[in-house]
Amino acid sequence: MTNNITSSERLAPPIGGFQEIDGRRVFVHRSGSGGPGVVFLPGASAVGLDYFVVQQQVSQFTTAVVYDRGGTGYSDPLALPRTATAVATELRELLRAENIPAPYILAPHSLGAFYAHRFAQLYPQDVAGLVWLDGLHRDWDEFMPPAMQLAAAEQMGPDFEQLARLRPALREMHAELYADYPEHIRQPLIDARVSDEWLRVGIAERGGLTDVATELRAGANLPDVPLVALSAVGPDPTQQAETLQQMHDGRKRMDAAVVSAVSHGEQRILTDTVHHRLCFDRPDAVVQAIRDVIDRAARH
Repeated sequence: MTNNITSSERLAPPIGGFQEIDGRRVFVHRSGSGGPGVVFLPGASAVGLDYFVVQQQVSQFTTAVVYDRGGTGYSDPLALPRTATAVATELRELLRAENIPAPYILAPHSLGAFYAHRFAQLYPQDVAGLVWLDGLHRDWDEFMPPAMQLAAAEQMGPDFEQLARLRPALREMHAELYADYPEHIRQPLIDARVSDEWLRVGIAERGGLTDVATELRAGANLPDVPLVALSAVGPDPTQQAETLQQMHDGRKRMDAAVVSAVSHGEQRILTDTVHHRLCFDRPDAVVQAIRDVIDRAARH
């Protein structure tokens, strides 16, 4: 997918700014000071400012960074999906341009975990710790029933016409998710979230899941750094009970395998939130996990 909207027509971020990477503008908002810097990697269809509330809390004790991958959110358009290598190298250039010294605590959510894993494969010395926010894993298919494997997930989501019809419901959902945001950020973000451009981007990014998993399997395991995995397994009325149970069982086993592969890993199961709501419902759990990983990294 290529998005040919010119910069002047594009949505302006209500906070933060841009770094130029490879001749393109990449949206970034940093807050706080000190290190190690904590970097949030959004999920598919998510944007950096979805992690704003958590970022503000983390910025009280260290530097916290949210950003939009090239081609997503407020960043300049790019053909999607991209390779994990392209996303990881872009992130490293962005952090260097922002003069945020390595090593970092990476806090990836959902699809962002694929990109965090690739970042760690390419730059293991730049990763001090990981906070796995219901993250995707390259071995996802080994833990999930066939109907929920990556190839099926690529086909499963709604298409643009379906999403466009759901726009009023999506607007309502985002208004509720962003209820605690300052109004000058909240309203522009809700409008952007239901724009044609952002709806199309979310669909396009989900199109490369199997390719990225294959790319990651050719590289190293996660580095042996402190890691806390938050597994969101709360009730979800949008899913059939049996399907949800299978997904939750797979999620718990997968995250257990992720944490058991490192020396200082811990899994925390959250039964009161679901995948896309994790950082909105349980910012306390996310911030505590980040604090704990920073403490363990200092001793590591």
